[in-house]
Amino acid sequence: MSLPKDPIMLYSAVNMKLRDSYSSLEDLCESEGVEVSSLIDTLRNAGFEYNPSINQFR
Repeated sequence: MSLPKDPIMLYSAVNMKLRDSYSSLEDLCESEGVEVSSLIDTLRNAGFEYNPSINQFR
């Protein structure tokens, strides 16, 4: 499954994958073939910040 383009859907999908399947953002990005910085920037532009201590975007 590829990641959605819509920022809100992306936020939901990434947090679900982080919760259910990946112990880190880096692992998720490697598996999905996306750059960590690109994903962080996309979600930051939508108003979300990554919190590594809880492994989620908020």
